[in-house]
Amino acid sequence: MTTFVDRVELHVAAGNGGHGCASVHREKFKPLGGPDGGNGGRGGDVILVVDQSVTTLLDYHHSPHRKATNGKPGEGGNRSGKDGTDLILPVPDGTVVLDKQGNVLADLIGQGTTYIAAQGGRGGLGNAALASARRKAPGFALLGEPGHAGDVVLELKTVADVALVGYPSAGKSSLISVLSAAKPKIADYPFTTLVPNLGVVTAGSTVYTIADVPGLIPGASQGKGLGLEFLRHVERCSVLVHVLDTAALESERDPLTDLDVIEAELAQYGGLDDRPRVVVLNKVDIPDGQDLADIIRPELEARGYQVLEVSAVAHLGLKELSFALAQIVAEARAAKPQEEATRIVIRPKAVDDAGFKVVAEEGFYRVLGEKPERWVRQTDFANDEAVGYLADRLARLGVEEELMKAGAHSGDEVVIGPVDDAVVFDWEPSLATGAEMLGRRGEDHRFDAPRPAAQRRRERDVERDEAEEEYDAFKPF
Repeated sequence: MTTFVDRVELHVAAGNGGHGCASVHREKFKPLGGPDGGNGGRGGDVILVVDQSVTTLLDYHHSPHRKATNGKPGEGGNRSGKDGTDLILPVPDGTVVLDKQGNVLADLIGQGTTYIAAQGGRGGLGNAALASARRKAPGFALLGEPGHAGDVVLELKTVADVALVGYPSAGKSSLISVLSAAKPKIADYPFTTLVPNLGVVTAGSTVYTIADVPGLIPGASQGKGLGLEFLRHVERCSVLVHVLDTAALESERDPLTDLDVIEAELAQYGGLDDRPRVVVLNKVDIPDGQDLADIIRPELEARGYQVLEVSAVAHLGLKELSFALAQIVAEARAAKPQEEATRIVIRPKAVDDAGFKVVAEEGFYRVLGEKPERWVRQTDFANDEAVGYLADRLARLGVEEELMKAGAHSGDEVVIGPVDDAVVFDWEPSLATGAEMLGRRGEDHRFDAPRPAAQRRRERDVERDEAEEEYDAFKPF
């Protein structure tokens, strides 16, 4: 049964936003109650949060599909819908979030670090929020936006100061068990360790973490053995410790060759050339092991390695090893640049940035941009007034002007949105905002010019009569 998982593909879906409500206030002796439709609630987000009590991605291996709740629709009486509940997914410290193409989206290090893997959709506005001086009783509301849905890849890279590397059965698990309180599985056959083990070591005033990386053999960086699965766990370490078996029973192996093979695999994996190395000659309590250690130590020191002789079984040289590693870790921490305080960076929008662009494609014109695409998603195309409201918003944004500049003519096909989620319509340019064509209530472009007081009073009377007619139209039979 799988107990440790350090790479999963997670299918996340945020909650959809609730629809806005189109409602008119009805109360005895209040014939002109006006619109009172509430807004829809926001959809819940899917949020990854670092939790140091979590050490594996096993839960997401068994249940890779995760979805947040939807927002509730708005209601009459100016009652807004309830927001969807955010879905909090705890992940281990050192989790890297990638997309399907392998691009890094977030590197989650430190307790409480968060990343929004999928953002919930906005709730639609009710007709009360859409009312204005010219549109006093909107007969429509905006739809809620769908929440983001997609796939992310989670990779766990162990956050450790020291990484023990070496051939299977070199004594890495035994060494970590005597240096710390970790209790890994130990046996006299290869590939005993199937998961990285993590322990905490205290040496004087320095406390550091140590991890053993299992399964490194020739060809590990190309997928042989278990090495490729766990080489990522040495990326964050401050020092690499080569554990060499000086009492290897195989006649065709020797510690110097083992060291060269492991170094070649680390070089093939890449990104570890700057890490200091320490060589630990293990099992010197055995007479043949001590003799071999005396033979190869001068060669290792000539290569520039710091060499320590230990025996995990007999507890020889462990204190010297722990303090030597503590000194290297302390120096690495001191050399690490201090993290700067969080700064708020304000990037104002360029003065010539319209927020959208018009692209001429074969046979049609495509409008791309966050605002027009969001407005299309929130429009109820079964309601003519809602369509008119969309047309007015697009005109005010300058979409019509850009279409004309791009060479569009009346009757040309215009597409708003990406290929997989687009709205297609035949474009009919208009000089005004389209009140007559789209039937929007309470507006006439001729009212924009200055008018005498008597004319304004007559217009108010007309608006009052129109509002009463609208109320009668909304009254139940």
